[in-house]
Amino acid sequence: MVAVSLVVAAASPQEAAQPQAEEPANTTARPGLAPKPRRVVRWIMTNPQHLPEADAAELKEIRAACPHLDAAARHVRDFAVMMRNLRGDQLPAWMDRVLADDLPALHSLVNGMRRDLDAVTAALSTPWSSGQVEGQVTRIKLLKRMGFGRTNLDLLRRRILHSP
Repeated sequence: MVAVSLVVAAASPQEAAQPQAEEPANTTARPGLAPKPRRVVRWIMTNPQHLPEADAAELKEIRAACPHLDAAARHVRDFAVMMRNLRGDQLPAWMDRVLADDLPALHSLVNGMRRDLDAVTAALSTPWSSGQVEGQVTRIKLLKRMGFGRTNLDLLRRRILHSP
């Protein structure tokens, strides 16, 4: 995940710079340490309106301490707004803003998007989704695996048509 690697890179120097204090063995939480990278990624990926105040305040502190993470969070949120509002026409401007920042992981994402820009723009512009098809393909693969490769096509067809 691009966001996790950015958070890990941003949190590593902070943790190394903090003095290691002796603590009793019975404590579970250590105040003063940065939150786990996955938690920060979850805060960034969550709609700001749905983020609890304590988490929003901690994310604000972390973003203020690391300009790279702040830029990445800004780009992620802008992309989420584009997805939510079906604004694929804003994609080229978003990609230019990402490339203007020093974020190699997001540069890789943008370069991948440029390979099939028409498809990405269409995906961000239309309300249609292939989620149902992908779900059915996953279900069929599961049924096939459950037969351990011993089922023939007739049995597999019956299981697919008669399973919920």
